[in-house]
Amino acid sequence: MKIDFKHARGVFEEYLNGYDREDEKIKLKIIHTYGVVKSAREIGHRMHLNEEDQQLAELIALLHDIGRFQQLRLYNSFSPDTMDHAAFGVQLLFEGENPMIRRFIEDRSYDELIRVAIARHSDFRLEGIQDERTLFHAKMIRDADKLDNCRVKLLDSVEAMIGVPQEYAGEGKISPKVWESCLRKEAVSSPDRITSVDYWMSYVAQYYDLNFKETWQIMKEKNYISRIIKRLEYKDKDTREKMEILEQQMNAYMEKILC
Repeated sequence: MKIDFKHARGVFEEYLNGYDREDEKIKLKIIHTYGVVKSAREIGHRMHLNEEDQQLAELIALLHDIGRFQQLRLYNSFSPDTMDHAAFGVQLLFEGENPMIRRFIEDRSYDELIRVAIARHSDFRLEGIQDERTLFHAKMIRDADKLDNCRVKLLDSVEAMIGVPQEYAGEGKISPKVWESCLRKEAVSSPDRITSVDYWMSYVAQYYDLNFKETWQIMKEKNYISRIIKRLEYKDKDTREKMEILEQQMNAYMEKILC
């Protein structure tokens, strides 16, 4: 299979011309998309992927959030309550007499792999994929997505992420179910989040779901765990102590993986 990524990027840019590029949320998603492509490239290079799988990983990264743009047009929201953006992205790419995916890649042999990887990239847990190569690419896009989300959590507006100004986002207590998930070294289920600090803690705990040692190497080199936790000021003593415990626990977990 030969993927012309320069061509695919040009097609993606044409698609984006149908949206308001000056809209703040649209702009964030464009930056994120290319950030995920960059993350997939970096993880893949550390793994010494062959050219075919590297190109495939980058194409999936380019397309993984294509459903987000229509979600923003219709609802001006990233909330999963408004739309399953992954499912819509698959529908957009693969349904109809002339599916959009053919504009990005002529070869049909990887359609099912690409479809599954995009459809499953935002699942709470990745389960039930039997084909090894499809599972690899589903894991790759999830890692690349989370890796760029580190950049998002450090640079983007806290208020845009959780609806509360940064100076207030660290207020309040951590809900019991959220803390229990962290102690089990698990990602936090969205319905369990109640307070603003629940959301922030869940953004850190999601990294328990990383798949590859190479991704953890980058996480360590950039000190992402500690930097994200320390972005907010936690005024409640119990919350502050729990965040310190989470930081120590996650960094220890990372060191164990990298041993």
